Amino acid sequence: MRRSALWLGAALIAVLAGCRTLPPAPPPGQSWEARRPQLQSLQHYVLRGRVAVAAGGEGFNASLRWTQEGNRTQVTLGGPLGVGGAQLTASGDDLTVITARGERIESAAAHAELAARLGFDPPLSSLRYWVLGVPDPAQPATESLDNAQQRLTALTQDGWQVDYQSYTSANGEPLPARLTLRRDAVRVRLLVDDWQL
Repeated sequence: MRRSALWLGAALIAVLAGCRTLPPAPPPGQSWEARRPQLQSLQHYVLRGRVAVAAGGEGFNASLRWTQEGNRTQVTLGGPLGVGGAQLTASGDDLTVITARGERIESAAAHAELAARLGFDPPLSSLRYWVLGVPDPAQPATESLDNAQQRLTALTQDGWQVDYQSYTSANGEPLPARLTLRRDAVRVRLLVDDWQL
């Protein structure tokens, strides 16, 4: 009797492990036309995750913390760009990079330093929207939509192709969990571990 109960439990676990978890759905009745401007107007969020960058035959992996406060973006990368990582702060075209050694680089020199270390100058002003699964409202974009879930599967904007592989739920809102950005020889993969809205 005990042995059959163990087999039944093992079989149940195997069946449950094979079940697919349904992706989070948007709030009932919300169309993409209603959700897009809501997400684009989101002023405060934090995401934690990991990023893998490949550019021009070079690449790196890093931990990532992204904090958005209005127009101010703060990104902390752990691991790349030398031994300890770097902190980027952007607001509009203004950029400040603080290296692992504590060196502070600003403005055009910061853009040049970042492009030299990463292999490209990241489009931070647009990325703040792309990570949310919406286009930058300041530029034209081509969207590919999952009509059933009312969310993006892909986006083309400013020469970048953004593919959304999976979503997760943050306070009931489906937000990207895995996305890939491509432009020319640059590929950036982002895996989000945690959203805070």
